[in-house]
Amino acid sequence: MVPEDSIDIIRTASRQLVRELGFMGGDFAGTTLPPSAVHALIEIEHGNVTARELGARLHLEKSSVSRLLRKLVDAGDLHEGEDKNDARLKLLSLTAAGRERVAAIHRFARDQVASALVQLTPDEARTVGEGLHLYAGALTGAATRAETGVRVEEGYRPGLIARITEMHALYYARTSGFGQPFESVVASGLSEFCGRLHHAANGVWTVSRNGRILGSVAIDGQDMGDGIAHLRWFIVDDGLRGTGSGKALLDAALAFVDAQGFAETHLWTFSGLHAARHLYEARGFVLAEEHPGTQWGNEVLEQRFVRLRP
Repeated sequence: MVPEDSIDIIRTASRQLVRELGFMGGDFAGTTLPPSAVHALIEIEHGNVTARELGARLHLEKSSVSRLLRKLVDAGDLHEGEDKNDARLKLLSLTAAGRERVAAIHRFARDQVASALVQLTPDEARTVGEGLHLYAGALTGAATRAETGVRVEEGYRPGLIARITEMHALYYARTSGFGQPFESVVASGLSEFCGRLHHAANGVWTVSRNGRILGSVAIDGQDMGDGIAHLRWFIVDDGLRGTGSGKALLDAALAFVDAQGFAETHLWTFSGLHAARHLYEARGFVLAEEHPGTQWGNEVLEQRFVRLRP
């Protein structure tokens, strides 16, 4: 049971935040743009975002997204390009003017946050940051459960190693022709990692429905050296694709990364996983290197993506 006083405190603080940040009218983020446009520009900043993905992130209807994007294109802030893998999709990116506008928004927002935090002690400032991360993650998890009937859970649970291995083995056997060597690598790696889950730098998150694991992601904060988080074993069952469960998993993992203060987050994948790549790049990951490799059984174009601490 959630205490009533906690609910009232959070509701009151949320209303005050909405007013102070300018959501109720007037200049927002130092611009004359509406809040939805400012949020859209920030989400598009790293490129390779589709209109559909943008609508899902901002919780906007398709018609609202179309009007919003048309205004930003007409204003010279936004460019619409074709996805080379699917001509039906339009990839959104910022123009030079759009990048200048977003840079100004970030400067204004950082100054706004700094002017508030300077009134607090360092410990109080950390408490604010950690609390907002936790609350935002809880809201995301609640929305995902309401929309899909799934639960985002942190930590080990019985059957986790076997189920995550099974999902990887079946999916990549079907899509990439991987066999026993790949399954063995996943199983042995997961087993070794779960033996280190007690360490504060490591974490694993799953989504489940009716007790069955349907998606996973992990952060290994030890195997790549100090200050580097390794994002591993990200997968979502076919039945949950397009529901936002993958986004919820990634957001939970990256909130953990940022709260822990990692300077960089790395992940290894391979070319051809377009949907996953869109999710990575939308969250600040950039392709750092690629080369042919056979560590998963068949030769693929292996890729390493890196996300710097925001």
